[in-house]
Amino acid sequence: MLGLSQEKLGEAVGITFQQLQKYERGANRISASRLYHLALVLDVPVGFFFEDMPTGQPLPEGADVVQEPTETDEFESMAKRETLELVRAYYRIGDPNVRRRAFELIKALGGEIRDADPVNA
Repeated sequence: MLGLSQEKLGEAVGITFQQLQKYERGANRISASRLYHLALVLDVPVGFFFEDMPTGQPLPEGADVVQEPTETDEFESMAKRETLELVRAYYRIGDPNVRRRAFELIKALGGEIRDADPVNA
């Protein structure tokens, strides 16, 4: 897609252009699902992103294999006491603006940068 800005590409995949730049620089890891979505938007095969990589070589020392959480992992995390306490504390915040900022802070700390609109914030 010639002429596609980072901002437009970010919008197409639901992230900010700053997050896209972090992926490009290697400052943040990119999940397989995000890479797949980028390939769809750019209309290229996923292998396009690996064309310059040597084949049959082990990962560089210190490289991690990142795994997305499974549905079971996500379900189990929702049942933890810590999660329940966090949700209760969140809804005890009376000021909707403060609650929204707390929501954005927690998402940013968790690595999710894009703006989101919490339900009933």
